[in-house]
Amino acid sequence: MQRDVRVLLDQGYGEPIRCNVWGHIYLSPPLGELYRSRPFQRLQRIKQLGPTFLVYPGATHTRAAHSLGVYHLARRLIRALVDRGADAWVSPTGLMSFLCAALLHDLGHFPYTHSLKELPLSRHEELSATIILQDEVKYLVGRTGADPYMTAAIIDDELPCQENREVLFYRKLLSGVLDPDKLDYLTRDAHSCGVPYGIQDVDFIIHHLWPHPQHGLMIDERGISSVEALLFSKYLMYRAVYWQRDVRSATAMIKKAIFLALKEGLLQKEALYNLDDQGLIALGKKLPAPVSALVTMVEEGKLYPQIAEYPPEPTYLATLSALEQRESQEEVLRQKLQERSGIPFTKGDLIIDIPEEISFETNLFIREDSREFPERSTVFSREVIQSFTASIRHIRVFVHPDRFSAIQGSPKLRDVLQNPLDWLHLS
Repeated sequence: MQRDVRVLLDQGYGEPIRCNVWGHIYLSPPLGELYRSRPFQRLQRIKQLGPTFLVYPGATHTRAAHSLGVYHLARRLIRALVDRGADAWVSPTGLMSFLCAALLHDLGHFPYTHSLKELPLSRHEELSATIILQDEVKYLVGRTGADPYMTAAIIDDELPCQENREVLFYRKLLSGVLDPDKLDYLTRDAHSCGVPYGIQDVDFIIHHLWPHPQHGLMIDERGISSVEALLFSKYLMYRAVYWQRDVRSATAMIKKAIFLALKEGLLQKEALYNLDDQGLIALGKKLPAPVSALVTMVEEGKLYPQIAEYPPEPTYLATLSALEQRESQEEVLRQKLQERSGIPFTKGDLIIDIPEEISFETNLFIREDSREFPERSTVFSREVIQSFTASIRHIRVFVHPDRFSAIQGSPKLRDVLQNPLDWLHLS
């Protein structure tokens, strides 16, 4: 089987696409048809980092570019793993299903997907799987030699797979500690934003990875430093880019607009799923205020300034974790500020923002002794890794620019914000 799989990986990839991060990325003719399909081309119109370009002007790269990068790294990775023993359990159909899954893993993304996880919306993995199993993409996936259901099941781990060992193996490759998705987005985002923090040494990483039928990937001792570098890169990218203050402001404004539109019945969630960036903005601008006002301000780069910031105390997080709770606390704070100032604060003038919870995956086994990475790292213990999110997950209050100067100029209003226990009804 090894020779057949190698031929499948090495021959027939004659369609080059130029990538500003990885150089030429080569597709086979059937994969090229998938790339040119209508569902995939929608990703050309969705920015990978949403509103981040308002802060980092270079961050205009798309989900399509990222998806191509993930496919490219997935092909390089599986080629190396085949040479190191994975040929014992990979099949030609499974291998092509994995490559299709890498290319199509973001097919269900809509604008601001990651920022809207708290809303009652379908997971993008579920949406991707649904699109893959619809006639247009299903046919094109089949033409590559892949199995459409297997492709969908690799992406969406909630799809039944009858404990298929090969599907479980590919799931671990596509979503894990050193997966192609993470290696591409950290490197691509850093490159586009012009920051040095996220660049990964992909050649070194792939050289030190080994296949395992149950664990998916193992890394040898010499590669431990690459895991440490990736973890710290992810931390720095969240600190400097993904959760940067003004990026969070734009994100919070769009999230508030969509939350209000869904809550008040102005919008059905299904209307979001096939949109691109311009479609979302156009839809939001048609809705009544404050939804239209929030969306228009983000489009024009008129972001809410930050008026207060609090540490991620567990009691604060418990009270503000759910969007409904947050909206209730926003109403209390608006009333407090209005009573003290006589200035009307309307819905949407004030937003409390808490970034979503994130994880720093470390469940990667060391090849020499089968221990997990945190047990071998000299720097990144489990406790240190858990502290990453806590150190950067700030609670922020953003206000309409017209209210900002009034609050800044009033000691009474600043006092309200400096003493959150005066208005925060703790759980």
